[in-house]
Amino acid sequence: MNIKDLNINNDIVNLFDYTLNDDAKISLKKLLATPLSSKEAIIERQNILKGFLVNLKVFHNYSYSKIDFREVNYFLETFDKDTYLPKGIKLKLRLYKSKHYEYQSKCVQLIMLYHRLHNYIKNLPTAAFPKKYKSEIICIDEYFSSFRPDYYQGLIRENKFKIKHILEIISIIASKKKKLKIQEFHTIFPLFEAYLSAAIGIYTQHFSFPNIGDKGIELDNFYHPLLKAPVRNSLVTESNVILLTGPNMSGKSTLLKAIGICTYLANIGFAIPANKGSIPFYSNIDVFINLNDDLQSGYSHFMTEIINLKKVVIEARTSKKCFAIFDELFRGTNIDDALEITRTTLKGMLNFTDSLFFVSSHLHQLITMDEIQSDKISCYYLDCDLQDDTPTFTYQLKQGSSDIKIGRILFEKEKMNEYLSM
Repeated sequence: MNIKDLNINNDIVNLFDYTLNDDAKISLKKLLATPLSSKEAIIERQNILKGFLVNLKVFHNYSYSKIDFREVNYFLETFDKDTYLPKGIKLKLRLYKSKHYEYQSKCVQLIMLYHRLHNYIKNLPTAAFPKKYKSEIICIDEYFSSFRPDYYQGLIRENKFKIKHILEIISIIASKKKKLKIQEFHTIFPLFEAYLSAAIGIYTQHFSFPNIGDKGIELDNFYHPLLKAPVRNSLVTESNVILLTGPNMSGKSTLLKAIGICTYLANIGFAIPANKGSIPFYSNIDVFINLNDDLQSGYSHFMTEIINLKKVVIEARTSKKCFAIFDELFRGTNIDDALEITRTTLKGMLNFTDSLFFVSSHLHQLITMDEIQSDKISCYYLDCDLQDDTPTFTYQLKQGSSDIKIGRILFEKEKMNEYLSM
């Protein structure tokens, strides 16, 4: 997939990032960056997140010391039985106060952290979660329970935490280390927190889960989630090829990014910035918006466009369901060439009926194509009002095309004819 122009890892991740430690943040980024393999996997992910959403009250004021979490994890990761349980360790703890304090502080820190975390987990109803993920929650609960945090926390509070209790905890750690239970926990718990973080983001942003349909996209009041005051639009695709026209500054790129974000988030099982929607599973998603010359590979802007288009078409020809956005396709060549090959491209895309293509263009002449006149290719534009020759952009998506020439209007409004005349 080519989704770098959606800025998922740099911008979109922040909408869902309520993580409290680096491990959870890494897991969240993996969730957002890793495509799912099927419609069933998407629905499974949706149901996991819905399970957290139903139970968000359980995690009210969910927090803990980041320093404690990091130090406990380091202690467990570097734990070695021969170091912490050598022969005669009980006597050494009695004789050497520094050693006693070291062991005691590590165990107390672990128990206090696990006691706090376990209070959230043990009160979490699992009925709302899918069966497979329910077992992971039970695994986390059993992991914390095995340390008996309530019992040892009570001893610590009553100042009855003795050497024998320290050695009991050290022995529990040694056993879990041997059985690889600590490594297992450090895999599933960051993912647990990543899901929780994503659910908090979905709730905070008022996103909705789309239906995972079979063909075509339906979006009701969708928007770009990073805008402070976004304009909402609705869309129902009636063709597998959509041409978007309109002048510069009309918002075409932003609209296409919003559609791309909705489609990608839906395909990784996340909720989307829309009131509701229906989006199919796509095996390949490619978004080409901020296209530049590929200097590293030696490609010109136009050749980069050709290479990107070729990759998408090859994927579509192998019976894969592809979703692709091409913003200002073939803007890297002259207008005559661009017009001819854009027509050929749009016609050719009609052959791949299981895929969906969005193409934006300044080439107003494209609307005369028979395929557009007969509605085989859907044509949309972003509205613009003119008041006293001053363009006002509404950013509203409408069917059809617009023949407003903003470039000429702005050129004349700035009196460029006068400045350029002798």
